[in-house]
Amino acid sequence: MRVNQLKRKLAQGEVVFGPFVRIGSPAIIEIMGHAGFDFAIIDLEHGPMSVEKAEDMVRAATCAGISPIIRVTELNQPLILRALDTGADGVQIPQINNKEAAQLAAVSARYYPHGDRGVCRCTRAAEYSHIPASEYFEMANRETLTIVHIEGIDGVKQIDKILEVPNIDVIFLGPYDLSQSVGCPGKVNDPKVVGAMEEIVAKTRAAGKYAGTYADSTQAIKHWTKRGVQYVASYIDTLLLYEAAKDVAAKVISAARD
Repeated sequence: MRVNQLKRKLAQGEVVFGPFVRIGSPAIIEIMGHAGFDFAIIDLEHGPMSVEKAEDMVRAATCAGISPIIRVTELNQPLILRALDTGADGVQIPQINNKEAAQLAAVSARYYPHGDRGVCRCTRAAEYSHIPASEYFEMANRETLTIVHIEGIDGVKQIDKILEVPNIDVIFLGPYDLSQSVGCPGKVNDPKVVGAMEEIVAKTRAAGKYAGTYADSTQAIKHWTKRGVQYVASYIDTLLLYEAAKDVAAKVISAARD
């Protein structure tokens, strides 16, 4: 298991950026790496990918020098185990609404003495048993990045308890789901959404954890990074492709008709 450069960057106070990736192609991950992103979130929650495809995308990330994170579909120990066994640098877990859920996420992502992740070294994460057992388990515990989503009003209300859980690295705020939870779906700039998020970011930093969120505009990125967000998910591969294609199509059509 290689050194987790993304975790190092966060520890050094850097702001890191990466898109969600829902197209099941290793080429997409390579493109994102060569484009300059720090990480890519291989999205099993909203994308159609299998874990087998995700593992190939993790390989591509290694080639392109970008950190692969896998977002699983739900809080589920076998899903977290399988995601990490691919060799991903971290796992991102949606819909964490209370301390008990955060505890399950934390222990599912680490081995003894910090968790109860299922033990098998014949996986890509352990270089198929090439890494000695004692070295691998210690390394995996140290290098794995555990990211939990707070994206509902229940999670907002329970944030103080959630922040008590050890071995949670990033508290990730989902503004769109949160906007729906507080009764204004899609209105991510509504004061109820922004106020709740700002309060959680401040508490997260005070607790010594990293804050993350999704930001799809330069204004949002500036707003949240100024308030201490370091882990910024920005854009989605399908949206990037659509917007680029739409822009090119418009230019081509315009040129042809002039």
